[in-house]
Amino acid sequence: MRSDFAASLAQLTAEKGLHKDELIEMVEAAMVSAYKKDFAGNDEKTIVVRMDPGTGNPRVFEVWDVVASADEVEDPNLQLALPEARKMSAAAVVGEKVERDVTPPNFGRIGAQTAKQVILQKIREAERDHVYGEFVDREGDIITGVVRRIDPRGMVLETGSAGKAEALLPPTEQVSSERHRMGQRIRVYLMEVNRALKGPMLIVSRAHRNFVRRMMELEIPEIFNGVVEIRAIAREPGSRSKVAVWSRQTGLDPVGACVGQRGMRIQNIVNELSGERIDIIPWSEDTAKFVASALSPARVLNVELYEGTKTASVTVPDSQLSLAIGKEGQNARLAARLTGWRVDIKSDASPRETVQSEGPEAEEDELTPDGEANATAMNGAAVDGVASDAVSTDDVAADGAAPAASPAQSPVSAG
Repeated sequence: MRSDFAASLAQLTAEKGLHKDELIEMVEAAMVSAYKKDFAGNDEKTIVVRMDPGTGNPRVFEVWDVVASADEVEDPNLQLALPEARKMSAAAVVGEKVERDVTPPNFGRIGAQTAKQVILQKIREAERDHVYGEFVDREGDIITGVVRRIDPRGMVLETGSAGKAEALLPPTEQVSSERHRMGQRIRVYLMEVNRALKGPMLIVSRAHRNFVRRMMELEIPEIFNGVVEIRAIAREPGSRSKVAVWSRQTGLDPVGACVGQRGMRIQNIVNELSGERIDIIPWSEDTAKFVASALSPARVLNVELYEGTKTASVTVPDSQLSLAIGKEGQNARLAARLTGWRVDIKSDASPRETVQSEGPEAEEDELTPDGEANATAMNGAAVDGVASDAVSTDDVAADGAAPAASPAQSPVSAG
């Protein structure tokens, strides 16, 4: 052990956040095991190691309980009669302990190696605990990482305050149209923080719908401070998302707040999502109106709601039918997921020809505050002449200016 052991130990414990006394106790316990393995012929003996806190030099002691006479000795490995104990210490007393120094000549070297191993192990444990503590409360947030390698499990990112944490971006959570290069810094959504033997495992995503939610919170102050609320999100990663927004403040257009001046706010999000199109839809407690807006950019003539089957029957102009359905049914599919209603679309020119789109019901955070899709219309109730107020990023003018908003809250799409 070096003579500056105390200073080194103090520096180490300060840098790594370890407790000095606890660390010394663990080193001493490890030295006991090392002594019993290499020197003690009988593992039943009571062995104690005491390490000098200044030099780090260890001393090994064999310990016995003192009994009155040899007749009371039940286990000579653990007990010693008072006459024999007095030979070791004149102050020996029945009921107390007596010890003898049994430190081997070369135990200092073994002790140093043992101490080094224990300290390194504790450092690794402390670093793992630090990483876990740094991220466990950040589940559901966006973090930044640097692409370091790609292995069969997925893409591995380096992250954390000291760059010592690894985050895994599995293939299922990647966006198929995105290509990342080694050393590239990217944003990801932190899904899970799991403890593992080799350290915490961070599972991240760029395909999760809440990645869009968190990006909007970062870019749009009104959403961050709660004035504008995201009521629902439907997403097909890398291609298109629909986001329903609602304003808590009377007179504030939530769609305009999301678009920003000259479309800058929504465009920043589109850029982060590698060009993914984003439709901003005004949420409405009027389900028929909400369904009509969700089908933006198509113009809707009529919406009939059927509570029993939770189906919305939508009529659009014949010229708008393909737009309402979208490429490979995407627009109608996302509208169904966004609203939590099955959407049947038909043309006013061919009312008997109906295209059905049934997406999964919205999850709890995609619904109204009571956790259920808000349907105010009764069976067969209809709304006529519903024009889509939604705005898409495709609607942002070439010069960057957003289209003029209607008096009603207007949807927007970016992409």
